[in-house]
Amino acid sequence: MQIYNTLTRRKEAFEPIEPGRVRMYVCGMTVYDYCHLGHARVMVAFDVVTRYLRWRGHDVTYVRNITDIDDKILKRADENGESIGSLTERMIAAMHEDEARLFVLRPDHEPRATGHVGEILAMIETLLDKGYAYAAGNGDVYYRVRKFEGYGKLNNRNLDEMRSGARVEVDEHKEDPLDFVLWKAAKPGEASWPSPWGEGRPGWHIECSAMSTCCLGETFDIHGGGPDLTFPHHENEIAQSEAATGKPYVNTWMHAGAVRVNQEKMSKSLGNFFTIREVLEHHDPEVVRYLLVASHYRSAINYAPESLSEARKSLERFYNALAGVASAEGEVDGRFDSRFTAAMDDDFNTPEALSVLFDLAREMNRARKENPVQAPALAFELKRLGSVLGLLQQEPEAFLKGDAGELPLGEAEIEAKIVARAEAKKAKNFATADGIRDELAALGIFLKDSREGTSWVYEPPGE
Repeated sequence: MQIYNTLTRRKEAFEPIEPGRVRMYVCGMTVYDYCHLGHARVMVAFDVVTRYLRWRGHDVTYVRNITDIDDKILKRADENGESIGSLTERMIAAMHEDEARLFVLRPDHEPRATGHVGEILAMIETLLDKGYAYAAGNGDVYYRVRKFEGYGKLNNRNLDEMRSGARVEVDEHKEDPLDFVLWKAAKPGEASWPSPWGEGRPGWHIECSAMSTCCLGETFDIHGGGPDLTFPHHENEIAQSEAATGKPYVNTWMHAGAVRVNQEKMSKSLGNFFTIREVLEHHDPEVVRYLLVASHYRSAINYAPESLSEARKSLERFYNALAGVASAEGEVDGRFDSRFTAAMDDDFNTPEALSVLFDLAREMNRARKENPVQAPALAFELKRLGSVLGLLQQEPEAFLKGDAGELPLGEAEIEAKIVARAEAKKAKNFATADGIRDELAALGIFLKDSREGTSWVYEPPGE
């Protein structure tokens, strides 16, 4: 099995530190607002990684943190006139709702920054003792970037380039503009914790160093996150953690690709910023998940109406193959399993894995006509492999009919129109029959005639 390592910029054979056990940490959300599509990308990407590693027999410990104290949280709580705890608990509950709708399994552990202040303080004191940090006169504590010899290795940058090319916040209390904060002195009225340097709160970067090593040990297998975190967040994590422990921090770094909207960067200023719940108001959650899985996890994804429409059509091909077949475990040609495994072993190549599922669906359609006895075993295999990607676990008929709550007509009314159309066709009144079909199609309800009768699917207009 090979995984692309951001640190070395190449695919490498993946061997867990402890055979059969994988320890993985992914940077989670800062819970001041609802999760957006970029968060969904990271959620789904590492959900697939977790599912596959477990499917391959590994005992996976998946940790995804929650940042529940931060400048944005303080600002939003103040704007809303609510307590920090009220805001963060509400946003955490919403995050869990969003990920559940996207069929994302909950991580094994979700440590919160506010629950690990003791460990954060201990790591800062270690860095001070080793000379990698210094206390400023204003109650802040900073990390000495130039003291850490390997700084910049994750992003392949040197310090002089960073100094000349980066917009560095000017702070008279820093020894060097590149130094970053480990502990922030509290302003009057802000949430704070006692420390040897006065009341304050943790800096963002130190949170993840403390929580990851606390949950997974000083060196662990995989660290993941979004594409915007490689610098400075993950670079700073490496510097803090390796300086504190004297050991390598992470063996494999993984980063998911960005989400673009109509080929543009998703941004509130461009008016193309979508939360997960806004998207799921109009689109089936599995369609959204399919869109996120259909591209390789390191690739950028384009979110657009036509891409969602294509995602739905792809899922309909699978569910049409499964419809009316009671899946049952049985003997199936092993080439599907071996091809699927080869694809996923190659840096979680989900597009190639999906091509195997399409071949399996075609085999199912052939079996239904030529060898019906084989169809249940093929259906079982299709759902089994689909589950590794978090797909194809719904009842086919339910997916094909769409969400009944969103239907423009009641199911009984649709069935009555199908009966009326059949009677019109029987009476050779084809104009009436075609009119009924066109009326339903205009509402997004499409009829499919077969020897077994007429079925229908719902695709909301505009998808």
